[in-house]
Amino acid sequence: MKKQCNLPDENEMADLAELFKVFGDSTRIRILFTLFDDEQSVTDIAEALNMTTSAVSHQLRILKTNKLIDSRRDGKQIFYFLADEHVHSILDVGREHIEEE
Repeated sequence: MKKQCNLPDENEMADLAELFKVFGDSTRIRILFTLFDDEQSVTDIAEALNMTTSAVSHQLRILKTNKLIDSRRDGKQIFYFLADEHVHSILDVGREHIEEE
């Protein structure tokens, strides 16, 4: 008897592939780790990563579109943070995986 495979439907697989594409860019990974423990402004992130604010803003838009980060406004400044515990978990598990011997 053939074992039943629990494949997601085509739309789910396409969405998952798109999500993993976002993780395929080391700059976005660096930004996510910058936000791992605390919220940051665009300026803070740019300084921490030695990048321009426009380059950081571009990557933040991609991360926000893919629901990996969220933001809050405080006066004129916007602060970014990881969207939820799932993002923390993805980063933690990915890091554990590459550090395995």
